[in-house]
Amino acid sequence: MKRRQARELALQALFQLDNHEISIGEAIGHVTEEQDSFLTQVVTGVVNHKEEIDASLTDKLENWSLSRLPKIERTVLRIAVFELLYTEETPAKVVINEALEISKVFGDEKSSRFVNGVLSKYAEQ
Repeated sequence: MKRRQARELALQALFQLDNHEISIGEAIGHVTEEQDSFLTQVVTGVVNHKEEIDASLTDKLENWSLSRLPKIERTVLRIAVFELLYTEETPAKVVINEALEISKVFGDEKSSRFVNGVLSKYAEQ
């Protein structure tokens, strides 16, 4: 499975986890039957580090609270921030570009601009 597909499936699995009381394995099972270590790493990482990720995002948001963000943008940002903070294998530019492309697919034009604005603050660090 390519990483873009794994990230898109992670988005869908994280949506499942936000809306239902199910395990990480069940959420991943709802979106794919394929086993993928990167997909599992991203979903598990976002869930396990959610508080730290959300705190980091809250510091970067201007005039927004995390709870006010649409679910697409919030989930795409969580995935990207997990990768930026907790993995070293993917360059920041690639992580940000992937987040933008996924937000274009699942959100709208405004989604990708918003995601870019927030994630660009991580690239400046």
